Amino acid sequence: MNADIVDLRAFYASLLGRLAERSIAMALSSIWTKLPEERLVGLGYTVPWLDRFGADAERVFAFMPARQGAVRWPPGKPSATVLVFEEELPLSDSSVDRMLLVHALEHAENPEQMLMEIWRVLAPGGRLVIVVPNRRGLWARFEHTPFGTGRPYSRAQLVEALRSANFTPGAWADTLHFPPARRRWVMRLHGPLERAGRRFWPLFAGALVVEAEKRLYQGLPARTRRSRRALVPVLTPQGVAGFGSGAAMRGREGEG
Repeated sequence: MNADIVDLRAFYASLLGRLAERSIAMALSSIWTKLPEERLVGLGYTVPWLDRFGADAERVFAFMPARQGAVRWPPGKPSATVLVFEEELPLSDSSVDRMLLVHALEHAENPEQMLMEIWRVLAPGGRLVIVVPNRRGLWARFEHTPFGTGRPYSRAQLVEALRSANFTPGAWADTLHFPPARRRWVMRLHGPLERAGRRFWPLFAGALVVEAEKRLYQGLPARTRRSRRALVPVLTPQGVAGFGSGAAMRGREGEG
Protein backbone atom coordinates (compact mmCIF):
# COMPACT_ATOMS: atom_id res chain seq x y z
CA MET A 1 0.00 0.00 0.00
CA ASN A 2 1.31 3.45 -0.92
CA ALA A 3 0.84 6.74 0.92
CA ASP A 4 -1.97 7.69 -1.45
CA ILE A 5 -5.16 9.34 -0.30
CA VAL A 6 -7.33 6.74 -2.04
CA ASP A 7 -5.55 3.84 -0.35
CA LEU A 8 -5.54 5.59 3.03
CA ARG A 9 -9.27 6.26 2.92
CA ALA A 10 -9.97 2.69 1.83
CA PHE A 11 -7.87 1.26 4.65
CA TYR A 12 -9.52 3.31 7.40
CA ALA A 13 -12.94 2.46 6.00
CA SER A 14 -12.18 -1.27 6.44
CA LEU A 15 -12.69 -3.22 9.67
CA LEU A 16 -8.94 -3.52 10.26
CA GLY A 17 -8.55 0.21 9.68
CA ARG A 18 -11.31 1.09 12.14
CA LEU A 19 -9.66 -1.08 14.79
CA ALA A 20 -6.30 0.59 14.10
CA GLU A 21 -7.91 4.04 14.33
CA ARG A 22 -9.45 3.15 17.68
CA SER A 23 -6.16 1.84 19.08
CA ILE A 24 -4.25 4.94 17.96
CA ALA A 25 -6.92 7.18 19.47
CA MET A 26 -6.49 5.42 22.82
CA ALA A 27 -2.73 5.96 22.69
CA LEU A 28 -3.18 9.63 21.78
CA SER A 29 -5.65 10.11 24.62
CA SER A 30 -3.03 8.94 27.13
CA ILE A 31 -0.62 11.77 26.23
CA TRP A 32 -2.94 14.45 24.84
CA THR A 33 -3.04 17.43 27.20
CA LYS A 34 -5.86 19.93 26.73
CA LEU A 35 -4.83 23.37 25.51
CA PRO A 36 -7.62 25.95 25.80
CA GLU A 37 -8.60 27.58 22.50
CA GLU A 38 -5.70 25.92 20.71
CA ARG A 39 -4.86 26.25 17.03
CA LEU A 40 -4.47 22.67 15.82
CA VAL A 41 -3.05 21.45 12.51
CA GLY A 42 -2.88 17.86 11.31
CA LEU A 43 -0.22 16.92 8.74
CA GLY A 44 -0.44 13.72 6.72
CA TYR A 45 -3.64 11.72 7.00
CA THR A 46 -5.04 12.85 10.35
CA VAL A 47 -8.75 13.42 9.74
CA PRO A 48 -9.97 10.41 11.81
CA TRP A 49 -8.28 11.89 14.90
CA LEU A 50 -8.94 15.55 14.18
CA ASP A 51 -12.62 14.67 14.46
CA ARG A 52 -11.94 13.31 17.96
CA PHE A 53 -9.42 15.78 19.35
CA GLY A 54 -10.25 19.00 17.52
CA ALA A 55 -13.74 19.59 18.89
CA ASP A 56 -12.58 22.11 21.51
CA ALA A 57 -9.94 23.83 19.37
CA GLU A 58 -10.28 27.42 18.23
CA ARG A 59 -9.49 26.38 14.68
CA VAL A 60 -8.41 23.13 13.00
CA PHE A 61 -6.78 22.52 9.63
CA ALA A 62 -5.92 19.27 7.84
CA PHE A 63 -2.70 19.71 5.86
CA MET A 64 -2.19 16.94 3.30
CA PRO A 65 1.14 16.47 1.45
CA ALA A 66 1.10 17.04 -2.29
CA ARG A 67 2.44 13.55 -3.05
CA GLN A 68 -0.33 11.98 -0.96
CA GLY A 69 -3.24 13.96 -2.35
CA ALA A 70 -6.14 15.54 -0.49
CA VAL A 71 -9.81 15.06 0.26
CA ARG A 72 -12.38 17.55 1.43
CA TRP A 73 -12.77 17.72 5.20
CA PRO A 74 -14.90 18.06 7.28
CA PRO A 75 -17.94 16.78 5.39
CA GLY A 76 -20.94 19.09 5.35
CA LYS A 77 -18.93 22.12 6.54
CA PRO A 78 -16.59 24.66 4.93
CA SER A 79 -13.44 22.84 3.85
CA ALA A 80 -10.45 22.98 6.21
CA THR A 81 -8.18 20.89 3.96
CA VAL A 82 -4.97 22.36 2.50
CA LEU A 83 -2.68 20.67 -0.05
CA VAL A 84 0.90 21.52 0.97
CA PHE A 85 4.59 20.84 0.55
CA GLU A 86 5.59 19.66 4.01
CA GLU A 87 8.88 21.58 3.80
CA GLU A 88 7.15 24.89 3.00
CA LEU A 89 4.02 25.21 5.11
CA PRO A 90 1.73 28.15 4.24
CA LEU A 91 1.76 29.52 7.80
CA SER A 92 3.42 32.45 9.51
CA ASP A 93 5.97 32.00 12.29
CA SER A 94 4.65 30.86 15.70
CA SER A 95 1.08 30.61 14.46
CA VAL A 96 0.12 27.09 15.64
CA ASP A 97 -0.23 25.65 19.15
CA ARG A 98 -0.10 21.95 18.26
CA MET A 99 0.62 19.80 15.22
CA LEU A 100 -0.38 16.16 14.82
CA LEU A 101 1.57 14.01 12.34
CA VAL A 102 0.20 10.67 11.14
CA HIS A 103 1.47 8.97 7.96
CA ALA A 104 3.74 11.98 7.40
CA LEU A 105 7.23 11.66 8.87
CA GLU A 106 7.94 8.20 7.45
CA HIS A 107 7.01 9.39 3.94
CA ALA A 108 8.74 12.78 4.03
CA GLU A 109 11.26 13.47 1.28
CA ASN A 110 13.42 15.38 3.77
CA PRO A 111 12.34 14.58 7.36
CA GLU A 112 14.87 16.95 8.94
CA GLN A 113 13.71 19.91 6.86
CA MET A 114 10.07 19.09 7.56
CA LEU A 115 10.65 19.03 11.33
CA MET A 116 12.51 22.34 11.15
CA GLU A 117 9.61 23.85 9.24
CA ILE A 118 7.20 22.59 11.88
CA TRP A 119 9.42 24.17 14.55
CA ARG A 120 9.10 27.49 12.70
CA VAL A 121 5.30 27.55 12.64
CA LEU A 122 4.77 26.30 16.21
CA ALA A 123 4.26 28.90 18.92
CA PRO A 124 6.73 29.08 21.84
CA GLY A 125 6.10 25.99 23.94
CA GLY A 126 4.01 24.49 21.13
CA ARG A 127 3.43 20.73 21.01
CA LEU A 128 4.24 18.26 18.25
CA VAL A 129 2.55 14.84 18.40
CA ILE A 130 3.89 12.17 16.04
CA VAL A 131 2.60 8.70 15.17
CA VAL A 132 5.09 6.57 13.19
CA PRO A 133 5.54 2.88 12.40
CA ASN A 134 7.75 1.08 14.91
CA ARG A 135 10.87 -0.45 13.33
CA ARG A 136 10.59 -3.46 15.65
CA GLY A 137 6.88 -3.94 15.18
CA LEU A 138 4.98 -6.48 13.13
CA TRP A 139 2.93 -3.86 11.26
CA ALA A 140 6.03 -2.45 9.53
CA ARG A 141 6.58 -5.82 7.83
CA PHE A 142 3.27 -6.06 5.96
CA GLU A 143 2.40 -3.75 3.08
CA HIS A 144 -1.37 -4.19 3.14
CA THR A 145 -1.56 -1.43 5.76
CA PRO A 146 -0.17 2.14 5.59
CA PHE A 147 2.24 1.28 8.42
CA GLY A 148 4.11 -1.12 6.13
CA THR A 149 5.31 1.65 3.79
CA GLY A 150 7.84 4.43 4.22
CA ARG A 151 10.67 4.47 6.77
CA PRO A 152 9.82 3.00 10.19
CA TYR A 153 11.52 4.48 13.25
CA SER A 154 12.94 3.13 16.47
CA ARG A 155 12.52 5.18 19.64
CA ALA A 156 16.20 6.19 19.56
CA GLN A 157 15.96 7.34 15.92
CA LEU A 158 12.88 9.39 16.70
CA VAL A 159 14.57 11.04 19.68
CA GLU A 160 17.59 11.93 17.55
CA ALA A 161 15.42 13.40 14.79
CA LEU A 162 13.43 15.52 17.25
CA ARG A 163 16.46 16.82 19.12
CA SER A 164 18.28 17.75 15.91
CA ALA A 165 15.25 19.89 14.98
CA ASN A 166 15.21 21.57 18.40
CA PHE A 167 12.37 19.64 20.02
CA THR A 168 12.36 18.10 23.48
CA PRO A 169 10.65 14.66 23.54
CA GLY A 170 8.20 14.26 26.41
CA ALA A 171 5.41 11.72 26.88
CA TRP A 172 5.48 8.41 24.97
CA ALA A 173 2.89 5.81 24.12
CA ASP A 174 2.73 2.71 21.93
CA THR A 175 -0.14 1.16 20.05
CA LEU A 176 -1.16 -1.51 17.51
CA HIS A 177 -0.17 -4.50 19.63
CA PHE A 178 -2.53 -6.85 17.80
CA PRO A 179 -1.39 -8.44 14.50
CA PRO A 180 -2.44 -6.80 11.19
CA ALA A 181 -4.38 -9.88 10.12
CA ARG A 182 -7.43 -9.54 7.91
CA ARG A 183 -9.13 -12.69 9.19
CA ARG A 184 -12.20 -11.87 11.23
CA TRP A 185 -11.51 -14.38 13.97
CA VAL A 186 -8.17 -12.68 14.64
CA MET A 187 -9.71 -9.21 14.59
CA ARG A 188 -12.27 -10.34 17.15
CA LEU A 189 -9.35 -10.75 19.57
CA HIS A 190 -8.28 -7.14 19.01
CA GLY A 191 -9.19 -5.96 22.51
CA PRO A 192 -7.50 -8.71 24.57
CA LEU A 193 -4.39 -8.69 22.34
CA GLU A 194 -4.07 -4.91 22.57
CA ARG A 195 -4.29 -4.96 26.36
CA ALA A 196 -1.87 -7.88 26.65
CA GLY A 197 0.58 -6.23 24.26
CA ARG A 198 0.72 -3.01 26.25
CA ARG A 199 1.70 -5.09 29.27
CA PHE A 200 3.90 -7.90 27.94
CA TRP A 201 5.39 -6.88 24.56
CA PRO A 202 5.39 -3.04 24.27
CA LEU A 203 8.72 -3.10 22.39
CA PHE A 204 6.99 -4.80 19.45
CA ALA A 205 4.08 -2.37 19.10
CA GLY A 206 3.07 -1.52 15.55
CA ALA A 207 3.38 2.23 16.05
CA LEU A 208 5.14 4.69 18.35
CA VAL A 209 3.50 7.86 19.62
CA VAL A 210 5.49 10.76 21.08
CA GLU A 211 4.71 14.30 22.18
CA ALA A 212 7.53 16.83 21.89
CA GLU A 213 7.78 20.49 22.87
CA LYS A 214 9.32 23.29 20.86
CA ARG A 215 12.64 24.32 22.41
CA LEU A 216 13.65 27.99 22.31
CA TYR A 217 17.03 28.34 23.97
CA GLN A 218 19.17 26.80 21.22
CA GLY A 219 19.86 28.38 17.84
CA LEU A 220 19.29 26.53 14.57
CA PRO A 221 21.83 26.76 11.72
CA ALA A 222 20.64 28.53 8.61
CA ARG A 223 20.10 26.13 5.71
CA THR A 224 19.54 26.71 2.05
CA ARG A 225 16.29 25.15 0.86
CA ARG A 226 16.20 23.18 -2.29
CA SER A 227 14.05 24.64 -5.02
CA ARG A 228 10.69 22.97 -5.34
CA ARG A 229 8.55 22.57 -8.41
CA ALA A 230 5.18 24.26 -8.32
CA LEU A 231 1.98 22.23 -8.36
CA VAL A 232 0.45 22.03 -11.84
CA PRO A 233 -3.14 20.81 -12.39
CA VAL A 234 -3.20 17.51 -14.24
CA LEU A 235 -5.57 18.79 -16.94
CA THR A 236 -3.45 21.85 -17.84
CA PRO A 237 -2.24 21.48 -21.48
CA GLN A 238 1.54 21.24 -21.66
CA GLY A 239 3.75 22.47 -24.51
CA VAL A 240 1.06 24.51 -26.30
CA ALA A 241 3.18 27.67 -26.54
CA GLY A 242 6.14 25.83 -28.02
CA PHE A 243 3.95 24.12 -30.63
CA GLY A 244 2.43 27.42 -31.72
CA SER A 245 5.80 29.12 -31.96
CA GLY A 246 7.18 26.34 -34.15
CA ALA A 247 4.16 26.44 -36.46
CA ALA A 248 4.43 30.21 -36.84
CA MET A 249 8.14 29.96 -37.67
CA ARG A 250 7.52 27.31 -40.34
CA GLY A 251 4.85 29.54 -41.82
CA ARG A 252 7.25 32.46 -42.06
CA GLU A 253 9.87 30.23 -43.69
CA GLY A 254 7.30 29.13 -46.28
CA GLU A 255 6.50 32.73 -47.14
CA GLY A 256 10.17 33.45 -47.67
